[in-house]
Amino acid sequence: MTEPQTKRHNDRLTAELDAALVLLRQFRERLRASSLTDDELLRVVGVAAEVDRECGSIVVATAGEVGERSRPSLGGDRLSARKGCRTASELVQRITRVSSATASKLLRVGEAVRPGVSVTGQELPARFAVLGSALGGTLGGTLGGVNVCVDAANAIVTGLSVSSLRADRSAIEAAEAELVQAAVGDSAECAVPATADELRLQAAVWRSVIDPDGVEPDEERAMRHRSLSLGRATSSGVTLSGVLLPEAAARLQRLFDAYLSPVTKPVAFPLDSASVSASDSESDSASAGQPIPVDDRSRGQQQHDVFVSVLDAASRSAETPSIGGAPATVVVSVRESDVATGRGVGWVDGSDVPLSVRAVRQLVCSGGVQRVLLSDDGRIVRLGVEQRCFDGRQRRAITLRDGGCVIPGCSVPASWCEIHHVDEHAAGGPTHTDNGVLVCWFHHRTIEHSGWEIRMHAGVPQIKAPPWIDRHHRRWAPATKSRTRLADAIAERIGESERTE
Repeated sequence: MTEPQTKRHNDRLTAELDAALVLLRQFRERLRASSLTDDELLRVVGVAAEVDRECGSIVVATAGEVGERSRPSLGGDRLSARKGCRTASELVQRITRVSSATASKLLRVGEAVRPGVSVTGQELPARFAVLGSALGGTLGGTLGGVNVCVDAANAIVTGLSVSSLRADRSAIEAAEAELVQAAVGDSAECAVPATADELRLQAAVWRSVIDPDGVEPDEERAMRHRSLSLGRATSSGVTLSGVLLPEAAARLQRLFDAYLSPVTKPVAFPLDSASVSASDSESDSASAGQPIPVDDRSRGQQQHDVFVSVLDAASRSAETPSIGGAPATVVVSVRESDVATGRGVGWVDGSDVPLSVRAVRQLVCSGGVQRVLLSDDGRIVRLGVEQRCFDGRQRRAITLRDGGCVIPGCSVPASWCEIHHVDEHAAGGPTHTDNGVLVCWFHHRTIEHSGWEIRMHAGVPQIKAPPWIDRHHRRWAPATKSRTRLADAIAERIGESERTE
């Protein structure tokens, strides 16, 4: 086309795009999602997503051109510099109002599906020509009438652009074609379009197939970058950040899954029911007649509490190294009068953030106490004998009796539990098996305000549900997760039933 013809063509294109935008805005103003039926709602979501994919392909194509015109080799003549932006990414951000990560993604995909140009000016195939076709880009058209979304395209480009990938170009092109077919739902394995997350996984599998030796350099890089660090303590908590080895992350994730999966019952996190009683299933709840509470913790909070339980179990392990000949111990300083009154704060060694007396009491209850008397000027006047809460023999005995956290609906295993003084140690409660029960970290931390009541009756723990769970009965009931004790209770009940018959 001549230059005037090209200008008229481009003017028509932009006018059509403006008209489409007006139509979409008019549709959005008329839309009342709450009035749609279920099928109509899903239809609108699906078509809107299809429109988004089409728009995404336009943004990718144009962003790729922005990147080309803003390449650093152009110096001061690059498009980004002429528009007052340092990089192509900044220019795309300002035009589209997306994040820097999204702008980088658009540029990355746009560059990958954009045809190249040789030094002689000839057009060269795009690095990802098949994906460009699926995006409706320079090669035109789509595969199977379905467009590929930007996230899916990015998963393919990123997955097959790893710098350490050593494979023939033909193998990479074969992998690209298969991944594009999966993205549009045209693969032999599945007729449903794959999500971006699924494509990310499939791309990793393809890398392992076409470059099996590339796994080892990836692992070496992961070994170099592995880290774990604690941030500075603030009133909001302490940040935990780092990079785990894939196998380490997988093991931690499996622990989370095992203890949080609804299939195996939420461990440490009761089922979402306020009225399920143990009488429905003798083996599922230790306290007959006790309802199972609703848990409103987020997934992240639940994983935090599982992680704390893992740390607690590790600290009790005989294989954990000692420090200066003594077990690894967290030192907390607090006024004895504050512990008695429940007011004031405590200070833990290694942190600048004060602890509430409730948190101090939990640490004292689970870890023991050693009284150190200081004079007004700070001199150590008297050093008391360390009082351990429960020794190994007592813990084993309590474990056999309780079997796990005694709170109904909580399935944290005994090895992850702390031992709680039913009668507070600070108030004279003895360190005796008749005064100790197994509770998980979370229930130990919240026992004072959650409403759960625990008492010992003839050396056996009994539980009473809080009034917000059981408004009517609120009766005491034995609490145990011990399989032996549960089996004995069931056998006794069966015997009573037979005798009455």
